[in-house]
Amino acid sequence: MTEDRLNRIDRAFGSLRAEGRKALAPFVTIGYPDVETSEALVESILDAGADMLELGIPFSDPLADGPTVQATSFAALLNGVTVTSALASVRRLRSRGVEAPLVFMGYYNPYLSYGLDRFVIDAAAAGVDGLIVPDLPAEESGTLGALCVEQGLHLIPLLAPTSTDERIASACKAAGGFIYCVSLTGVTGARSELSASVETLVERVRRHTDLPLLVGFGVSHREHVEAIGRFADGAIVASALLDAVGSAAPEQRLEVAGDFVRRLLAG
Repeated sequence: MTEDRLNRIDRAFGSLRAEGRKALAPFVTIGYPDVETSEALVESILDAGADMLELGIPFSDPLADGPTVQATSFAALLNGVTVTSALASVRRLRSRGVEAPLVFMGYYNPYLSYGLDRFVIDAAAAGVDGLIVPDLPAEESGTLGALCVEQGLHLIPLLAPTSTDERIASACKAAGGFIYCVSLTGVTGARSELSASVETLVERVRRHTDLPLLVGFGVSHREHVEAIGRFADGAIVASALLDAVGSAAPEQRLEVAGDFVRRLLAG
């Protein structure tokens, strides 16, 4: 595959390796605090130095998410956000010149309701680069995975400290883009300390794949990002960033988000 045909995620990690840098991939819920602001947050976060974005699609039963992401998802649902409007947000971002990788983080049922074939085709056309589906086990991901391959999207699995070696091997075999290494046994949420088990998890996953490994869940501070960079390929930050945005005055949200990302990258 030629360089110009590569998925944006692959191109981004190629550039990061060449520069000797690790990835920072923040998370924004589409439609929180409203659709227009969430799109502006994406641009502000990327301008501040983030390398790629996870875009959360709201769902009524987000089983992997803690209080912060649940609250933002609920607010987005009240704002009328659906898979259709999430795709429209990506199209608008691409039309405004956003070139960074954009990954949908969403649950299986909304995609199934939309129609898997139609969803993957529409996602690729809109400019989505990858999908993370927290409630889709690796052994049941074959249909969606095959559709993603056809359209040049990456299906990105989540692996946790409780994952068996057999499950890690199975998930890595079908994965694309990167592997999402969950730092703890639990739901998303800002925490003061990184779990001690995450480095061991990353070591276990590395035995089964050459894909980049990103660590998320509980990543909240610059010190977390620096620590992760010593054994993984990047960090994912969600709840701590959303907490900062939610605590800010409406007119300061974009500035607060950008400053938060710059602090994560400082040093």
